[in-house]
Amino acid sequence: MQHRTAITALLALAGLALGTGAAAADKYPSKPVKIVVGFQAGGPTDVVARLVAKALGDELKGAFVVENKPGATSNIASETVAAAQPDGYTLLLAAAPLTMNKFVFPKQKFDPLKSFEPISKISSAPGVLAVSPKTPVKTYQEFEALAKKTPNALSYGTTGAGGTQHMATMRLEQLAGIDMLHVPYSGGSGVMNDLIAGVVDSAFMTSTGAMPHLQAGKVVPLAVAGPVRLPGLPNVPTFAEIGLPGMISDSWNGLLAPAGTPQPVIDRLAKAVAKAVQSKEFKDALIPQGAVLIGNSPAAFKAELQAEVIHWTEQFKKVKID
Repeated sequence: MQHRTAITALLALAGLALGTGAAAADKYPSKPVKIVVGFQAGGPTDVVARLVAKALGDELKGAFVVENKPGATSNIASETVAAAQPDGYTLLLAAAPLTMNKFVFPKQKFDPLKSFEPISKISSAPGVLAVSPKTPVKTYQEFEALAKKTPNALSYGTTGAGGTQHMATMRLEQLAGIDMLHVPYSGGSGVMNDLIAGVVDSAFMTSTGAMPHLQAGKVVPLAVAGPVRLPGLPNVPTFAEIGLPGMISDSWNGLLAPAGTPQPVIDRLAKAVAKAVQSKEFKDALIPQGAVLIGNSPAAFKAELQAEVIHWTEQFKKVKID
């Protein structure tokens, strides 16, 4: 009898907790929600973050505010959110380095899987290799020839050691048999500004965010590291077309919350993201830049993050990060 009573009490408490979580989700958000971004304002992840903030604000009738915390290849932002109160009022707009940084910063204060509740993967976009207009090349073939002729003379900018741009360029070095000089920055806008100015010679740019500069000729696109040509750059070949089919680089953006955030709140946010990526505003802003809009479930996003950690565990065994 006592055993049955104890079980009944536990079930009642569980029901109360579920009811409390559901009630909290019904009232969510009751105050401003902060979306933390680990990159500079104006960069590709920031572009997505501001689209998400507006869409969530419109759908959930609340204030969603973007806060940029660049540095350490987005680790500063990730650590901030991992340590935040798990109540749904501090969120992370993450990018691909989330699952890569543990191999570059072994002392980081968060785990990409254990420290967060995945909400939804929003979009992905291919990288585009571009050069400064001041670099004396106009095609990928000319670029490769110059890099081979002058080892370690051509420089390339990235958003940090071990990040998506860095890993993409090291992959290109391996495939093409070239060596270049790495110049890390704290965010994508810094890379772009110095690429335009000719301070660095080249960079892999995420197509979202960089497209206006690529189309305007402020930097010169050479090749797309994706499966097909981009609608916004129809004359720029893929790496597969120029003989390097293994040169693939994908940058994604997704929304996460601190571990322990109530599931009803996670589900409410995921539902709003899934609706947002189907909107005309998202499609008009991101698809012409080569983005694929996703908006998957928390469970699906979690499975993808787990698979990425396994993938990068193997990849980082093959390279040396300086």
